[in-house]
Amino acid sequence: MTTSFQRQWDQWHTEHEKRRADPHGFLAITGLHWLTGTPQSFADAPGAWSTGPSGVTVALGAGESLVTDAGTITGTHTFEPLAERADRVVEHGDIRIEIARRGGFDVVRPRNPASPVLAAYTGTPAYPADENWVVTGRYLPFSEPEPITVGSVAEGIEHVYESPGRIAFEIGGEPLTLTAFNGTTPGSLFVLFTDATSGLTTYPANRSLSVAAPAADGTVTLDFNRATNLPCAYTEFATCPLPPAGNRLTVAIEAGERLPA
Repeated sequence: MTTSFQRQWDQWHTEHEKRRADPHGFLAITGLHWLTGTPQSFADAPGAWSTGPSGVTVALGAGESLVTDAGTITGTHTFEPLAERADRVVEHGDIRIEIARRGGFDVVRPRNPASPVLAAYTGTPAYPADENWVVTGRYLPFSEPEPITVGSVAEGIEHVYESPGRIAFEIGGEPLTLTAFNGTTPGSLFVLFTDATSGLTTYPANRSLSVAAPAADGTVTLDFNRATNLPCAYTEFATCPLPPAGNRLTVAIEAGERLPA
């Protein structure tokens, strides 16, 4: 018999899979191109691309064009400099080209709905939803947010995230903590972690868990059933961050998404 908890998880994961398999999502990326001061041409995007103090520049050839929010561009165009982890998207027919800044470098990542990775995607397996993996923790804020430097799956790249605090909790009577980063909505958090299943049944480099804003008394809920893979589990064209050193748990979190098929 399917429980209401399982049905709620099924609905959540179905929506998550839809977003992951979006025609212009990260499964559609066809290349990760690191820009330099020397113009470079790429097989999966029009123009010659370079970067410098003024921002990313594209030199489009005869008959080539890109569509931006402001309209169609031709010839040579320089985009305004990007902040770290910021991005913008331009279009060339069905292809969307992401211009982004990662680890202090400017990159171009075309996204094509005809990507072979997207075409081959059949879904992500996960552990059965289990209410025992919904864990109550306590948020321990720092006196001041702390910058935390973490590595990346992309060699030579580091990411710096602002951490507002840690989350303390227990699994099987063992006290544990996770360094938290700011989430996508005000007050929310997210954590990057590995555990004893990493590299066996789950992706070895990292998993991510979103956490709702702490209650007034500092209580937080960690629903490990909703631990998800990052893009690097599916494509080599990712720059995903690695967990902070203290977020490498020794217990086995047998919940959430598993290794992609």
